[in-house]
Amino acid sequence: MIKLIWNNITKRVNGLIDKIRHKEPWYKYYGNNPRKINYPTMTLYETIEKTVESYPYYDAFMYYGKKITYKEFIIRIKKMASSLLEEGIKEGDVVTICMPNTPSAICMFYAVNMVGAVASMIHPLSSEKEIELYLNTSNSKYIMTIDLLYDKIIKIIDNTNVSKIIVSSVSDDMDNAKHAIYWFMSGRKTKITKNNKAILLKDFLKKGIYYKDLKPVKRKNDDDAVILYSGGTTGKPKGIILTNLNFNALAMQAHIMTEAKAGETILSIMPIFHGFGLGVSVHTPLYIGMTCIFVPDFSPKKFDNLIRKYHPNFITGVPTLYEGLLKNRFKPKELSCIKVAISGGDTLSVELKNRVDEFFKNHGSKAELRSGYGLTESTAAVCLTPIKYYKPNIIGMPFPDMTIKIVQIGTAEEVNAMEEGEICVNGPTVMKKYLNNESETKTTLIKHNDGKYWLHTGDIGYMDTEGFVYFKQRLKRLIISSGYNIYPSYVEEIICRHPRVESCVVIGIPHEYKKQVVKAYIVLNGDKKADKSTKKSIKKYCEDNLAKYSWPHEYEYRDSLPTTLVGKVAYKKLEEENSDK
Repeated sequence: MIKLIWNNITKRVNGLIDKIRHKEPWYKYYGNNPRKINYPTMTLYETIEKTVESYPYYDAFMYYGKKITYKEFIIRIKKMASSLLEEGIKEGDVVTICMPNTPSAICMFYAVNMVGAVASMIHPLSSEKEIELYLNTSNSKYIMTIDLLYDKIIKIIDNTNVSKIIVSSVSDDMDNAKHAIYWFMSGRKTKITKNNKAILLKDFLKKGIYYKDLKPVKRKNDDDAVILYSGGTTGKPKGIILTNLNFNALAMQAHIMTEAKAGETILSIMPIFHGFGLGVSVHTPLYIGMTCIFVPDFSPKKFDNLIRKYHPNFITGVPTLYEGLLKNRFKPKELSCIKVAISGGDTLSVELKNRVDEFFKNHGSKAELRSGYGLTESTAAVCLTPIKYYKPNIIGMPFPDMTIKIVQIGTAEEVNAMEEGEICVNGPTVMKKYLNNESETKTTLIKHNDGKYWLHTGDIGYMDTEGFVYFKQRLKRLIISSGYNIYPSYVEEIICRHPRVESCVVIGIPHEYKKQVVKAYIVLNGDKKADKSTKKSIKKYCEDNLAKYSWPHEYEYRDSLPTTLVGKVAYKKLEEENSDK
């Protein structure tokens, strides 16, 4: 009896401490925006259906100049869903989408959801072995892919449980004139051989004749909806199972944080196999009633032309994209269309933010570059820097219903304000689990004393007395040299302040006595070469501004830095280069 009373007292005290710790002072920056959201029980498809009811004649997509209204969008989804049903796809089945950003790919994504199936999103540039691994891990029944990948996929398809390949083309959604030009200029390089496992998209759609009265399969908020894959900079990719609630919550949260409006436009260039691209750049704007501008073969070199042509109100991207933007020439008022610019997926340096903000100002935009923080395990972003409030390394204020706390590394014990530890996240966008990986799930989603399951991000940071969180470093990127902790992001930020440096990345390389030392990879700005004077100047700058134990042991100058498929700096590739030496 006494033990029971004591346990109740302890529980109440812990609850009180938790409330004090998580009084969430960042709410003062919310203005009139709500702190809490009532999330309806809806599937991803039903969310779009609701948007169509409100804005049937607004443009959902713009693709090579061709516009597709929300009313047309929902009809396309239903036709695809009807075809999937005719082909035997049922509730709970997995359909892989291996496509660039095209309207057909997005329609298929929502069609899969409409029939109660699960969409597994993979990158079109994955290797044959990677595609085979993804298909088998997810136990996919169907795969939709682009014609240029057909030869690659047909080689491995018999090693999987896939019964059908739906073959699309980037030209399928073009108007007749551009379609003809595309075929004349490039044409289909791959011949689709007649077999019982491949079907062209146009023939697949002919099967869906009973679409008009089609109703969505009823699914719960916590039912599996999407499989995304982590990885790119570290380790073997893991399948991440996300639910209807995960994506819908993100859309509703991001809507509040950005104050986006129906009818506004967004340049949806982040790839749809990535949480940032699918969640922030596609599902969120479609939930709001915005127009998504799709580009299947985007490159940073095309960025300036896309802005000039489409005048987007919103742009999203990784830091390397904004570095590329600064190299382009715009007229004084040519960026006035940009209302919101968001950087995510990688660390945004203070230097780059300041340069971009000044660039916007000089070219007619009132936007300031806002950094977001999140990971695929939390669908995408969980926080965003407030407007007109910025401090170096701040990752923003949490979205409504999202809570962040800092714990001692390797524990669930919360640290005090300003103390470094692992960033943990709780809220409705946190993943359900890892696919077929119970052990990894248990070490990532951990139940704390408050009874909640917290996502242990593997990121190091701290929280200030105002409740704002600061990012320091990925735990896996931490460099330990002679017992000293070195944060690569800080060293990179210092080096980037040098007037001749455009971008920089540092890694830890093996050392006989110190365990690891710092190696810096540097890209110079303009046409400047790494002459003896420049090298000497940068080395001295590092010695003047960094602690001795964090001075780069080696410097390597390059024309560009390697990136992952989503544009992040490929740290792992650089580390592998050095491990081979």
